[in-house]
Amino acid sequence: MAIQGPIPVHFGQVFPHGCFIVGEVEQVKDFDASSKGRTVYAKDKNTGELVWQVAVMDADPTVKAGQKTVSVKILSPIQPVVPAALPGLPFVPVEFDGMTATAYVNQNTGRLAWSIRATSMRPPRSAATPARQSAPAPVKETAGKDVAA
Repeated sequence: MAIQGPIPVHFGQVFPHGCFIVGEVEQVKDFDASSKGRTVYAKDKNTGELVWQVAVMDADPTVKAGQKTVSVKILSPIQPVVPAALPGLPFVPVEFDGMTATAYVNQNTGRLAWSIRATSMRPPRSAATPARQSAPAPVKETAGKDVAA
């Protein structure tokens, strides 16, 4: 099969209605390497970059309430910075670049799920250049939004 590893995707394919940050950017812990008094943080297997995650809410009105909030993992040597809040909005809108999707089977439900990773986050583009029309950003070899299909 020609498809191996993460599949490059554009922001507009994953979040055609946009998304909003609803949590803090946190460094992902490597639970296998950590011990009782020593925390080890996860690094991407292929790039060696640190792995960060942020909870976002999908703005798609057709998504079920239980599936609206997902985690996007960001590969970066330093903690990604959340874009500035916009006046009048309760949440911070965000877009991601360098996105990839990796399918997996959720062990708890037995259903297909997706892990979405990105290489950076930024404020949304202006209305003149909607996300679904934006050009793809260069993609690293791996990239995690965990959501059941």
